[in-house]
Amino acid sequence: MSQAPVLYLIVCAAPPAQRIGELVELLMADGWRVCLIATPIAASWLDCDALADQTGYPVRAQWRRPGDPEPHPPADVAAVVPATFNTLNKWATGASDTLVLGILNELLGSGLPIQVFPRVKAVLTAHPAYQPNLERLREAGVVVHDGDVLRTPEEMSPNRWAVVVDALRATRSDT
Repeated sequence: MSQAPVLYLIVCAAPPAQRIGELVELLMADGWRVCLIATPIAASWLDCDALADQTGYPVRAQWRRPGDPEPHPPADVAAVVPATFNTLNKWATGASDTLVLGILNELLGSGLPIQVFPRVKAVLTAHPAYQPNLERLREAGVVVHDGDVLRTPEEMSPNRWAVVVDALRATRSDT
């Protein structure tokens, strides 16, 4: 019997991150092994111990030391949920000043399927760097979902994570 595919779930500091455990539960029920990687600020918002218990893998937010073992198995698919203005713009320019950006840059170079679900304020989407950087990521093969499907937790519908689960399910069947 083959093992379930591995999803690197990359979490940035935007309001939907506060409910990421709900998404993890749905993804695991859908047959994924979920490994969480968070920006440093997002990690400070999360109950990393509870998420590690839920997934069976530690939540990573910092680089490992040389010689330390890799705590996550290799990914089959990656998703950035929610993706913030800062992370998207830095990633598009090749910055690797956080673990999240370093991993995203390596994954981009590997050709692994990557799905991105932005959560960016409207005033920031008007910034002149934003749209060209999204286009750069799309040209590199990243699927950047249009619109802001991830609203604040209070605004999200009861099936708040359906778009993410459905997109990842389709990606899994394509691999």
